[in-house]
Amino acid sequence: MRFVFECVECGGHYLPPEEMVYPDGPASPVWCTACQSAKRAAGVPEDPLLARVALAAARAALAGRAAEAAEAAAATQTRGNVRPSRPPLSRRARSGPGGVRGKLS
Repeated sequence: MRFVFECVECGGHYLPPEEMVYPDGPASPVWCTACQSAKRAAGVPEDPLLARVALAAARAALAGRAAEAAEAAAATQTRGNVRPSRPPLSRRARSGPGGVRGKLS
């Protein structure tokens, strides 16, 4: 699974490369590509504290999704090799209200 980030500037969600590196430089966990280019052109540096917080939040969300997937897999796991129930062995076990009605008519 990969990290999904939310841009602090425009609020858009973006999916950077797994290596966090674009062809023209490092990927930002704070800004999307468009905002990062605009901030770089304006000379505004990325806040390292904000970048660490964004990475930690993305890791926590990823761990949460992995835990939910593991719980769902454990909940949907079928029982192992279980012997099916057998039909009744005697006629008496099958007699009941349906069998009595046939004898009365």
